[in-house]
Amino acid sequence: MEKDIDYSNSKLTPDKALQMLRSEGLDLTIEQAEEILYFLRIIANIVVLKHLNETK
Repeated sequence: MEKDIDYSNSKLTPDKALQMLRSEGLDLTIEQAEEILYFLRIIANIVVLKHLNETK
């Protein structure tokens, strides 16, 4: 699954996410950290859109 996401303007990069997850005892690869960030972006977008639609 290939996703071209530019994390240069993001506060949470795959490297930072990997460090955070490893500090919690999870042994992941950088690719897995990227997948997790991608999934979290999808969930965050859904939540924001739902909230905006409810406030109309």
